[in-house]
Amino acid sequence: MSDLSRTIPQEQLPSEDLHPLPMPVINLGHLSLDSATRSRVVNDIAKACRGLGYFQVINHGISQSVMDCAVKAASDFFELPNEAKEEFSSEDLRQPVRYDTSSKDSISMSRAFLKHYAHPLSDWIQYWPQKPPIYREYMGKYAAEVRRVALQLMEAMLEGLGLGKEYLDEKFQEGSQLLSVNCYPKASQCDTTIGLAPHSDYGFLTILLTSCRGLEVVDRSSNIWKTVQQLPHALHVHIGDHMEVLSNGRMKTVVHRALLNPEEARISIASIHGFALHEKVTCAKELVDQENPPKYKESSFSDFLDHLTANMDNKHRNFLDSLRM
Repeated sequence: MSDLSRTIPQEQLPSEDLHPLPMPVINLGHLSLDSATRSRVVNDIAKACRGLGYFQVINHGISQSVMDCAVKAASDFFELPNEAKEEFSSEDLRQPVRYDTSSKDSISMSRAFLKHYAHPLSDWIQYWPQKPPIYREYMGKYAAEVRRVALQLMEAMLEGLGLGKEYLDEKFQEGSQLLSVNCYPKASQCDTTIGLAPHSDYGFLTILLTSCRGLEVVDRSSNIWKTVQQLPHALHVHIGDHMEVLSNGRMKTVVHRALLNPEEARISIASIHGFALHEKVTCAKELVDQENPPKYKESSFSDFLDHLTANMDNKHRNFLDSLRM
């Protein structure tokens, strides 16, 4: 992100209020074709990661019914009586399942959310809500499918960095997956238009499924908020803080926010992928030399949680800035 958008409050950056601008759309099925085709797709992904920090994927192999069922499970959960949802309320960010609302979360302007771990699924699903009855089955199927897509994308990103698709393979295979399941109310004239304040995600990448339009990203070249297009059967991909660290700044995290939709309530399911809790992420030594010294300190998912806990009242806290050398 440019210096300008660091000095101007991100809520006040101008918005692109015309039609959503086109964004890179990657056909993931082409990664499995011949080597020349795969190479072109890898290059397209690397270009998007370096220049923008986001893109969308189609032909990703997750059926529309699995995606629709995950959204339904989320919607049915948020329609439960408050006492059923508040069983999962906690101020401890390390709880395996945690429900909260904008009344407590400093970056949520108007949202309710349920966050829970999802990998290994057999370790975590026992902690997930049992109501609605469909939740574990439907969300579990989606979690497993979207993790497969994340690993496929990580291979392509690492290949695009010149590190090879099997780079740190064991750490990614054993890594964490956090599902952030969000519900944003329909906008009204008396409400704030922002559902979730500007922020970046901690992990290597985030894959986002949304029920309707409302996501915006900062365009680095113009410092304008851009509305993300809502393509049929597409998933949105964000580069996270730890990918910027691993790439030593070659790939950039993306600042994004959620706006309330004036026509309907909005469900979003963010699948955030990183290393295991205490596993440190460092700048890849293959991308460090005299001309490109390390730009970031090492850190882990656990360090990120500590950072959040220590800065709960600071709405403009930034984990990545705390890592810059």
